[in-house]
Amino acid sequence: MWKQIIKAWKSNSLLDQAWSESFEMLEIDRRMFLEAIRVLRESDDAALNEDIRKLDKKVNKYEREVRRKVMTHCVVEGASELPSGMVLVSVVIDIERVGDYCKNILKLAEHHPRRLAQSPFDDLLGEVEREIKHRFDQTIEVLRTHDIEGARALMRTYRAEVGRNCDRVVTEILGNQHPDLNPGEAVALALYARYLKRISAHLTNTVTSVVNPFHRIGFKEKRSPSGDD
Repeated sequence: MWKQIIKAWKSNSLLDQAWSESFEMLEIDRRMFLEAIRVLRESDDAALNEDIRKLDKKVNKYEREVRRKVMTHCVVEGASELPSGMVLVSVVIDIERVGDYCKNILKLAEHHPRRLAQSPFDDLLGEVEREIKHRFDQTIEVLRTHDIEGARALMRTYRAEVGRNCDRVVTEILGNQHPDLNPGEAVALALYARYLKRISAHLTNTVTSVVNPFHRIGFKEKRSPSGDD
């Protein structure tokens, strides 16, 4: 179904524009994420690249544009085009949410001007950060190439590679397993872990659209008992 949907988008200028804008949104999200990590984890001050502050508004503007173009297309072309339009709108909602969580990390960096490092979770968080950078790249590639197996791999590994590690940070802090952490650092680390988990979760949701019908976007793939699609 995914290839047919992409074909429909490519055959219409409005949907083609909306599809291209969804990738612009993802690229902006990635830039925001990299800058957020730089400021929070690699810098001893809260100085942000001023252009980054404007990017979240740009993502929001793109989302509105995508919705408008999908709606216009469906009104003109009729109900038969509604399913593919709904898929695209669903995808950009998750992309916009990724941008929101990147912005939350940037705000966390502003309120925690010292570098958030030298904690018991440095290695673990570094692992998660590298994985999410990789998942940004893979998500963009999977959506561009309609790679079903690549999408399945991202869906399958989300919990083990990101979710479980982020939950561990929060659980250990709540369990007071690291009493040497001061309250400010403990709160910042817990929030950061949650933001990382949500970013990865929303990226994963976008690729579920490659393997799932519309009503199951954001959920696990439902496969037949025999293992066939």
